[in-house]
Amino acid sequence: MKRLLLTILPVFILCFLAIGCGLQKRVSSTPTLDKIQKRGTLLVGTTGDYRPLSYKEPGTGEYWGFGIDVAGEIAGSLGVSISYVPTSWPTLSADVQKAELFDFAIGGITITDVRQETMDMSEGYLCNGKTILCRREDASKYKTLKDLNKPDVRVMVNPGGLNETFARENLPLCTLIVYGKNEDIPDQIAEGEADVMITEITEAPWYVNNDTRLSAPLLDQPFNRGQIGVLMRKGQEDLLKKVNETIREMKSNGKLKSLHDKYGLIYGY
Repeated sequence: MKRLLLTILPVFILCFLAIGCGLQKRVSSTPTLDKIQKRGTLLVGTTGDYRPLSYKEPGTGEYWGFGIDVAGEIAGSLGVSISYVPTSWPTLSADVQKAELFDFAIGGITITDVRQETMDMSEGYLCNGKTILCRREDASKYKTLKDLNKPDVRVMVNPGGLNETFARENLPLCTLIVYGKNEDIPDQIAEGEADVMITEITEAPWYVNNDTRLSAPLLDQPFNRGQIGVLMRKGQEDLLKKVNETIREMKSNGKLKSLHDKYGLIYGY
């Protein structure tokens, strides 16, 4: 019996140490509020191609938008500066999982069950839903999904996001065009390179207000409804709590409503 214990004990100790080291590595590699404040900078991933939620001006490199303003409020509540890290819709989920890239992602990111299976999302700070952009003279043509789901209707979407997913699931008969730059699609529609853009009620009003060639005839009748939130890796409970606290405070003090007014977006449904 003694010999058996002497044989098993070292193996047990090695296993315990291995588990302990793995746990220590996992905990230490998880960003926390202390680490962000010690760093002095909040690292925010954003696509910069989604007016008016997150846009990077080509000439200056400056970011602006609804989500950018929300990120600024979060950084302010932490007492740190902010630095934006480029990401893209096709790589968003993979980038969020990389601890060295950024602390969270913000922009036009819809809260979904699929995302919440592997990542965390904040409470919603902006209502959204799928809708369309088309040329003003074609506005009366498109009233339902059935009107879009035809081979002669050219539907344009950006790659890798929920717009493409929605189009593939709901418009199998349309002529689908996947276009690389989301911010350029409205201009493609206006110039006749495609007929319809699948977009969100958070994005469509800005383009209609800034380009008289465009229309969003179904703006008040979105095909679905949802919320936009902040996306982050799991294991950052303190950061998630702080983000939610900031969003709630912005709702209660009127700042969130002011942002809706600033960008001409729908406040609630």
